[in-house]
Amino acid sequence: MNTKTYLHAAKIAALSATALVSVGAASQSAPDPDESAQGDVSVTIYNNNLALVQDIRQLDIEQGRSKVEFPDVSARIQPQTLSFYSPNTTIIEQNFDFDLLTPTKLMEKAIGQTVTLLRTNPATGTETRERATVLSTAGGVVVRIGSRIEVLRDDGLPVRVIFDRVPTNLRARPTLSVNIDSTRAGTRPVSLRYLSSGLGWSSDYVALYNEDTDTIDMQGWVTLTNQSGTTFHQADTLLVAGNPNGSRGRGFGSSRGRINPGTESANRERLGDFYLYPIEGRTTIANAQTKQVSFLDVQGVPARKVYTRNVGWMSNDSNPINVTSAISFSSSRNQGLGDALPAGTVRFYQRDSQGTPQFIGENRIGHTPMGSELSLATGDAFDITVQAEVEKRETITSSEWERSARYRVIEEGEVVQQVDVERPKKYYRTTMRYTLTNAKDEAIDVDLTQGGLNRYWWANDYRVVSEDIVGEQINYDRRKWIVPVPAEGKRVIRVTFETRY
Repeated sequence: MNTKTYLHAAKIAALSATALVSVGAASQSAPDPDESAQGDVSVTIYNNNLALVQDIRQLDIEQGRSKVEFPDVSARIQPQTLSFYSPNTTIIEQNFDFDLLTPTKLMEKAIGQTVTLLRTNPATGTETRERATVLSTAGGVVVRIGSRIEVLRDDGLPVRVIFDRVPTNLRARPTLSVNIDSTRAGTRPVSLRYLSSGLGWSSDYVALYNEDTDTIDMQGWVTLTNQSGTTFHQADTLLVAGNPNGSRGRGFGSSRGRINPGTESANRERLGDFYLYPIEGRTTIANAQTKQVSFLDVQGVPARKVYTRNVGWMSNDSNPINVTSAISFSSSRNQGLGDALPAGTVRFYQRDSQGTPQFIGENRIGHTPMGSELSLATGDAFDITVQAEVEKRETITSSEWERSARYRVIEEGEVVQQVDVERPKKYYRTTMRYTLTNAKDEAIDVDLTQGGLNRYWWANDYRVVSEDIVGEQINYDRRKWIVPVPAEGKRVIRVTFETRY
């Protein structure tokens, strides 16, 4: 019989028994968490759950066919992506052993085998030993002792299970084994390259808004997480802002705000169409760890507070609705943050009367090019409201409709589309009334947007026939007005549309 292996552990969680597994002095000791078989490690991490691991180790390889083991690879390796290279060596077969040595796994692997049960009488301290065959671990441990069948119960009596050996397919650390054929013997570099899930990173931004100077101070942090089951020691770490095919991440999160993409190239290294964010110096990426590294620190960036309300077509508010408060700023080289911004969450703070920064809201951004204009919502404004109402709605005649026509489009004198049967022509004149209130002790501007104007293909010819303030047509579906509202005051504006809906 092999030297007996005793494994000390707490209760085996999934086994409904007070069975303790122990390891004797003659057996393999528990692995040192700071010990690693890794070599020169480089880790390239993409957004959301994908990383490229490159590991160069110096190994003594025999001539001819042999088996080489690589402990401390990622426990979430994608084995089909493995690339192996060593001079004068070819790979024949590879295996990834991912069953790690745990009390539960040890008991499961012992099904059909014989173990020793060591029981201690708590009153007398007397120990008794019995040989038992493990029959099942489904819902509890079932064993056969001599001619009787017994279930190990969680009855508070100390029971220790002693195994004769550790199964060969259980590993203390995730291990890759490779069968190779070498034309010569000797020590040489062996390079492993593979993709792994369980590693990811995101960006977090902290912005301090100064309302007196209309500026923000912004810091950008990389939040790096490792749930791969393996620690990567002294790794050369590179972060990639982007999602290559095969990555399940998304470059854009839901954002309550507006981003107009920029057209400036950031002063950062790029890989294809992705920006690179290297971590300075080598760093240990511990398993089950979150690490943060600063990558952006800019002060005094021009910014302004913006109040917005988007109104749907023919909205008829029964009560005033608070407008959205947003912070507007730029990522441009001049008068901006001066960098491309990887996707993440921007959290805004503002100092109170005591000078203490207080949280005022947050928003998500996607991968944002340098030179972009951002307006990110932080919440609803307490003192500012808009009530949109349909003040008047009437049917108009076709002759009235024709009077508001601005032009006709004829392409080279030819009719480009023949409509044999047209919907019955019916036209409407709608007057929208917008009531804006401001309880602040200072005048403000509200960006008021009417949406829902682009309805159907047969109704695209809508007209704005009158408006109290000249608006800006953002696109075919939306029109915007910048409405000044006096301090502690009210403002009412009206806009009249003529439509076929």
